[in-house]
Amino acid sequence: MTAAPRHAQPLAAIRVAEVGGGVALAYAGKLFADFGAEVLKAEPPEGDPLRHAPPLVEAGEGAESALFAWLNTNKRGLIADPARLPGLVADCDVLLDARPRAEREALPLAPRGIALALSWFGDSGPYRDFAATDTTCRALSGIFACTGPAEGPPAMLGGIAGEVVGGLAAFNAVAAHLLGGPPGGPLGGPAADGQPARLELSVHEANIAIAEYQATQGLTNPEVERRHGVNRFAPTSPLGVYPCREGWLGVTVVTPAQFRAFCDMIGAPELGRDPRYVMGIERLQHADALEALFAPHLAQRTAMEWFEEALRRRLPFAVVPDMAGLLATPTHRARDAFQRVRIGDAEFEGPTLPQRLTRTPPLATGTAPRLGEHDASPLAARSVTPLAARPVTPQAARPAGALPLAGLRVVDLSMGWAGPLCTRQLADLGTEVIKVEACQYPDWWRGVDPRPAFFESRQYERDLRFCVLNRNKRGITLDLTDPEGAALLRQLVRGADAVVENYAREVLPKLGLDYKVLSAERPDLVMLSMPAFGGEGPWRDARAYGSTLEHASGLPSVSGEPDWPPTTNQLAYGDPIGGLNGAAALLAALLYRQRTGEGQHIDLAQVECLFPLVAPWIVAQSATGSPGPRWGNRHPTQAPHGCFPCGDGEWLAVAVTDDAAWARLCDAIGRPDLGADPALATLDGRRTREGALEAAIADWTRRHDSDAAMQALQAAGIAAGTVRWPTRLREDPHLLARGFWQPAERAFIGAHGQPSAPFRPAGGAPFAVRRPAPTLGEHNAAVLGGELGLDGAALARLAAAGVIGDRAVPVAERKGRASAA
Repeated sequence: MTAAPRHAQPLAAIRVAEVGGGVALAYAGKLFADFGAEVLKAEPPEGDPLRHAPPLVEAGEGAESALFAWLNTNKRGLIADPARLPGLVADCDVLLDARPRAEREALPLAPRGIALALSWFGDSGPYRDFAATDTTCRALSGIFACTGPAEGPPAMLGGIAGEVVGGLAAFNAVAAHLLGGPPGGPLGGPAADGQPARLELSVHEANIAIAEYQATQGLTNPEVERRHGVNRFAPTSPLGVYPCREGWLGVTVVTPAQFRAFCDMIGAPELGRDPRYVMGIERLQHADALEALFAPHLAQRTAMEWFEEALRRRLPFAVVPDMAGLLATPTHRARDAFQRVRIGDAEFEGPTLPQRLTRTPPLATGTAPRLGEHDASPLAARSVTPLAARPVTPQAARPAGALPLAGLRVVDLSMGWAGPLCTRQLADLGTEVIKVEACQYPDWWRGVDPRPAFFESRQYERDLRFCVLNRNKRGITLDLTDPEGAALLRQLVRGADAVVENYAREVLPKLGLDYKVLSAERPDLVMLSMPAFGGEGPWRDARAYGSTLEHASGLPSVSGEPDWPPTTNQLAYGDPIGGLNGAAALLAALLYRQRTGEGQHIDLAQVECLFPLVAPWIVAQSATGSPGPRWGNRHPTQAPHGCFPCGDGEWLAVAVTDDAAWARLCDAIGRPDLGADPALATLDGRRTREGALEAAIADWTRRHDSDAAMQALQAAGIAAGTVRWPTRLREDPHLLARGFWQPAERAFIGAHGQPSAPFRPAGGAPFAVRRPAPTLGEHNAAVLGGELGLDGAALARLAAAGVIGDRAVPVAERKGRASAA
């Protein structure tokens, strides 16, 4: 069990006002509250609508929502009418404001420091006043198009996943501005002109991070942007969930070596050496035949037995638990991955925040307020802003126009998706991120083609995935297996505030570069490690891709249609989710360091980062003994709800959120007879005839192009969103109007579009893409020479020895190297 915190919580000096409604707002507030901030949850007299979200638990003096309770642990509950709100907010450091735009404009609120307006689509652009739900918003973000049967409809994961991503992005934006302080003002205080820093965040834009792989790779590899069937995703196979003698096994096989090891493991070595199945895309083309060959082998043992064998062989597999199995998993129980949640007399479990700061972990238990519970409790008077404490970096006041994290430096040892996305968020806000690669082992998102021609033509400089994830960074090369390379890294860390790494657990200790060593170079260092299941315990050496993490999270067990196997929802869901959570963890730790001067290590188990997405089913399992049914594209409280075919071959996500919306939908689709039927006037009535109602909607959508159908339904106030293909996001009129795609120019690629951060100054343009992603070793001279003081002769000697360089070493010429994640 995790020991009780020995130190003050990282955000204990901060007061936050949470105004409005929705899961994204509540989750952003939860991140502040569970890390010790005083969060004032302001509700209208009738209460937050989330108090009625299923499942309901008897809390004494009435039922309460278990999901609401988990989202609102450790907050103070206040009933705040419009007359009270301005005074309440004025004494807060942060305002999280999710009121509708018209309400925000009618009653502006001004905290001491930072005000963030959180909405589905931002405050400008043609979608700004669209009705939305978590599902319709994610449809427009490019998340669903590639998932589900090849013929459709796309499979739409329900729950709160999109709003959790929005809440994370909101927290990261605000925490970064707290860390830097507004231009010209003290840390956490108002700017020099006395006005708060004002930001806006789009949940829609935040979720585009989930689709970035397919949005970039689909431009050059159309197979990546297709539906290949349930539990199938390009560019590899097998990638899915398979039945065993007992339980389900999540399998992800990418490399030829992994496929051979998989076939050896199941006792079919001849399959692994069949020339038809060498590459992942070839295996995908033969997926039916291939699965027919290996499925009988998997049925011979239990999923846990196969997983334990995969651990020994270092294969990225995982048991896919149901909710009861997830809550009972010893590895998660040992890490306190589930917190006790209380509201009134009710008590159950929900996910603990995954940001495992080793010195100052998040609170592992929490009580949520009843409606108006703290109205009679006076708030402590605060005559000064408490954040004006001992700053380490950045400076206590920034010049006007400076980005909020200007002056911060992070050494980035990560590769792939999760770690680079984590550091990109900080780089977008002004952090100097120095990306460290090796010529012998460059970032694998530069490409993994082993053929000599790939290196001769420098194709590793032409991958758009890498360029999107590593913009606004500088890049150097160091062979860390060489003593001089390791020494230079230690020297670089002396001037850094943080280090991010996602190597396999044993790699940095073998190189003499783990946290113990690096913190001796910089005692107040914050270091983020990103293992799949955490740095301790029997699964600490497990290999994982983003899909492995989704499998292990239990999310597939509640996804998909009731007659489907547990269903994988994304090519690599765990990667972007891990990156967003990693940034939140870093920022919380840096805020704590800013106040105390103390650094710390962060043990971020990436599988736990997915648990908040699974939270509705986790709390239902704990509170009621069942996660509830699998709904597929339907919804527990909205009917009709689904994905409907359109005349242009595209699909439209539609959500009827209440009885009034049903009446409007009937008018919009020309079916007043359905609207006049009293048997359909309520959710329960519509549920009994849901199939027929879906057919009526589909009959209408087939007569319209998808965007025209969306606009017609939106004009009637119906939540509807086109299921965007990821590459088509570049043509989305709303994103274009908001300047979301920024033009960039880079060597080897030329002109290309970069997606913006989902947060921006209120009413302004996105934070700029200031520099393209570095070419390999591009900034060796500037960083190693200009900043570490190596002269030209020293740099030339290091290059001749292969310690640094600007060209990747072909695979056949590489020396042995400690394996990386």
